Amino acid sequence: MIFVVQIAIVMSTLENNVLSPAESIRLLTEKVQTENQIIQLLRKEVSKVIVGQTHMLDRMLIALLAEGHILLEGVPGLAKTLAIKSLSNALDASFNRIQFTPDLLPADVSGTLVYNQKSEQFTVKKGPVFANFVLADEINRAPAKVQSALLEAMEERQITIGDETFALPSPFLVLATQNPIDQEGTYNLPEAQVDRFMLKVVLDYPKMEEEKLIIRANVRKEGLEKVQKVMGVADILRIRDLVREVYLDEKIEQYIVDLVFATRNPTKYGLPQLEHIVDYGCSPRASINLALAAKAHAFLQNRAFVTPEDIRAVAVDVMQHRIGLTYEAEAENMSAKQIVEAVINRVDVP
Repeated sequence: MIFVVQIAIVMSTLENNVLSPAESIRLLTEKVQTENQIIQLLRKEVSKVIVGQTHMLDRMLIALLAEGHILLEGVPGLAKTLAIKSLSNALDASFNRIQFTPDLLPADVSGTLVYNQKSEQFTVKKGPVFANFVLADEINRAPAKVQSALLEAMEERQITIGDETFALPSPFLVLATQNPIDQEGTYNLPEAQVDRFMLKVVLDYPKMEEEKLIIRANVRKEGLEKVQKVMGVADILRIRDLVREVYLDEKIEQYIVDLVFATRNPTKYGLPQLEHIVDYGCSPRASINLALAAKAHAFLQNRAFVTPEDIRAVAVDVMQHRIGLTYEAEAENMSAKQIVEAVINRVDVP
């Protein structure tokens, strides 16, 4: 009986080995197209209350599928908070919101030890960061100590309170918003924390026709439509595993590395004009997140393989917050986005 089982295992292995790369991609594409239907249902549900802002919604889905964190930056009233709340409402997962203010303490985010007089012992009181989805609203209003309280959580998926370390629930996703126009009572995010966001999305005003639809949706007697739960935690984890299987060719890997290295050594890639503008280039996290975000983007396009267009589509949002600018860049009114676009236009596409 054992021998028969072993033969069956060997035969199964041989059958898997004889699959051509094209056949493997075809089978993977079928899985992608099936699972993508659930994600499109999620997109449709969130779109009930979010008019326009398709770029923001796409990037939120990429962060969700690629297990990354996202920073949304824009002026007030662009539905940043509403979009994040709507996404969490459509998912059967825990959600906490932290309103960052100048008087917030690190323990208000991560948790603290509380002394119980009856038992004469300290007990752990977990903070709001212990949730699947954490909305860090107006994160730049809190001082650096509080912002840094998120560092361990975002990178290690764990929190240390006293002498104990607690694992955060899976999936764990930080969605932060910041207002770029306020100056008083705001604190720039430390470079180490900004680098831990997979994506930084800078939002713009809606188009005229979209704003008309926004007015109609908000002034009607029934109010905004209710978002229904369409996905659970098990669905998210299963689809994330599938996104990781999306094929990334070695030439695409080289393209990613070239884009990142071009921000570190611009002259080597034919961009000497950027030498005095770029203080420091993208970190290795940019390479990792470019690959993961591109896989998620390919998945959303119903493909089981990454193309150069997937890389180019997500490059600005992955790289712009990882580039340090010199004073000359500020004097010449050059932004990190313009630098990334110059790199994308210069580096050869495979």
